[in-house]
Amino acid sequence: MSAGDDRASSPSGPRRAARLAAVQALYQSELTGLSAADVVAEFVAHRFKSKPGDTKFDQEDSDVEAGPTDTALFGDIVEGTLGRVAEIDGRIGAALKGNWTPERLERILLAILRCGVYELLYRPDVPGPVILSEYVDIAYSFFDSDQPSLANGVLDTIAKDVRSADQSAPKTAAAP
Repeated sequence: MSAGDDRASSPSGPRRAARLAAVQALYQSELTGLSAADVVAEFVAHRFKSKPGDTKFDQEDSDVEAGPTDTALFGDIVEGTLGRVAEIDGRIGAALKGNWTPERLERILLAILRCGVYELLYRPDVPGPVILSEYVDIAYSFFDSDQPSLANGVLDTIAKDVRSADQSAPKTAAAP
């Protein structure tokens, strides 16, 4: 078993499961061209077996290996992130070092970063350290090498820019 397998291969809690599913949904949207509404509907209908706004799904036969999922959070992250990709990618690009750009990142790593940045910018109800921890753990569930460290560095840089010193209150306005 690799170090990445120990960290977050089976997320616990409805909110962590929602974040993992949101990363997968963003990845699927990018590969298939599905809109935010379509990918959310597909996940809810075929993977969560629940209705939007429910906080639980039946794990049996699901691609998302988790317990109950907060589908409201899932939908917010997916729709909010896909609705603000240009802004979010701009923040990611500014936080990357050297000649790295969002386009050069592996697609799943980019999905992880996009979801994390969305939450940092538009989810003031979630403390910054929680967001960083959750998405770095998700990065470890997909990668064993340098990508989780890169995710941590990028998200930490952005968190310091948009959150107060305790990273619990945003410096930017909340989503309309």
